Amino acid sequence: MSWGWTFLFSILLSFPTAYSSTTKIFTNQGIDDFLECLAVNSDQYGKIEVYAPKDASYMKILQSAIRNDRFKSPETPKPLLIVTPRHESQVQATVSCSRKHGLQIRVRSGGHDFEGLSYTSSLLVPFVMIDLANLRAIDVDIEDNSAWVQAGATIGELYYRIAMESPIHGFPAGFVTTIGVGGHFSVGGYGAMMRKYGLAADNVVDARLVNVNGEILDRDTMGEDLFWAIRGGGASSFGVILAFKIKLVQVPPVLTVSKLTIKQGALEIIQRWQHIAIYEVPKELFIQVQISRTKFQRNLQSELQIMFLGRSEELMHIMEEKFPQLRIKKNDCMEMSWIESVLLFAEFPKTAPLDVLLNRTTERDIAFKVKSDFVTTPLSKREFRKIFNKFLEEKQFASVLSPWGGRMHEISDDEIAFPHRAGNMYVIAYTSLWSDEEGAQASQEHVKWVREMYNYMSPYVSKSPRAAYIGLRDLDLGFYKINTTPTYSEARIWGEKYFKGNFDKLVKVKSEVDPSNFFGDDQSIPPMTLQSES
Repeated sequence: MSWGWTFLFSILLSFPTAYSSTTKIFTNQGIDDFLECLAVNSDQYGKIEVYAPKDASYMKILQSAIRNDRFKSPETPKPLLIVTPRHESQVQATVSCSRKHGLQIRVRSGGHDFEGLSYTSSLLVPFVMIDLANLRAIDVDIEDNSAWVQAGATIGELYYRIAMESPIHGFPAGFVTTIGVGGHFSVGGYGAMMRKYGLAADNVVDARLVNVNGEILDRDTMGEDLFWAIRGGGASSFGVILAFKIKLVQVPPVLTVSKLTIKQGALEIIQRWQHIAIYEVPKELFIQVQISRTKFQRNLQSELQIMFLGRSEELMHIMEEKFPQLRIKKNDCMEMSWIESVLLFAEFPKTAPLDVLLNRTTERDIAFKVKSDFVTTPLSKREFRKIFNKFLEEKQFASVLSPWGGRMHEISDDEIAFPHRAGNMYVIAYTSLWSDEEGAQASQEHVKWVREMYNYMSPYVSKSPRAAYIGLRDLDLGFYKINTTPTYSEARIWGEKYFKGNFDKLVKVKSEVDPSNFFGDDQSIPPMTLQSES
């Protein structure tokens, strides 16, 4: 159910006397005032859709983009209200009215924040969730080699719209096609073309953002410092992203993809992969390693996932020269278009039509916990053997090693807020997966293993700081204490892991654009203006 203004205030009937699942009591009068504010500030653009916990549609909308079953439990803190804007002005109204009436906001574009921070909070404060799913227009301009894409669009929708306009244009972003543009681009966004073209954020040329005053800013009006921050620094600390303008990239009409299961000598091949995939092959070639195990497998499975922006004959020549240990054969190579490679990497069936990319939902119900590291020095075969043995302690997991090099090593650490450039060989993600049906005890055991795996990897990964990718959000790195003022010293613990030397500049930008920390969450950038410490 959604409300026109004639019926909007009947929403109050769905609340008890006060909303008190948080440390702050929020009364029906406060809700009344907030809704009246929304009505006054957005009425000229028609109905605004607002959902309350007792409404039949509330849970359906909330869970429509919860990608991690860890956050579907009844105990997970939930929004006081959900707003699903259909016009930019309704986002402005929600920001302005939330700030005026003491409500925090969470903003969800695709729901892939790995700790659920786009739709929940561990801070136990009342919040409104802005679900951007209705703001997903995409305007592709092939003549200008660019596109405007609204924040609620998924990268699958973006890839599809580009492919419908041109077979020789693409965009360098991630593999999971239900990821929302707003979050993905603002934290960096890496994928199979990053060695050639960099991150998604490296190819953002403009943006539209609602600031703390409810104003819409673009690159010119927000200034270069804020524009710098929202590319790799996580835009949710600074405002609500409405849209990004991106630079499209050239792709060949035919490229080559291969998925090779390593049946023998996995340790030797992966040890050698560290040198070849990062330093020795052209930037048009992406070779990613996935090590996994399901509960039905006794042993680990190691796979190389390859994409080459060229024909199979050239790939064969490169691999024979640089990586003869693989013994890659012609029938291992599949020639296809770029958009077909998107489907393959997203693990759609071979017979899937292209418009499956427009599907915003997933049929898989899975719970998971992810942690990340950057590797800066090559690991030995002996070290990999130890790591593999540790992997065998978990019955269902996936670890993905994604190679840097190429364009990723050419862009400076401070070109945008994303800092992980030259000096990094690859990013490694550790993921434990399980069914929520296994129960709470099993869930705790899986999370425990990921944490133990992370601790075990300490000698082998980056140091001072031990870096992490904010796109693989991890609250184990730290978060603000409940009912306290965020401090620089707290945030620095995880902030320097995510942003390294760029953290202080992000704090400076935050202090200028949001000094009262309205756009705050469990791991947001803190403003120095709130600090009482020296």
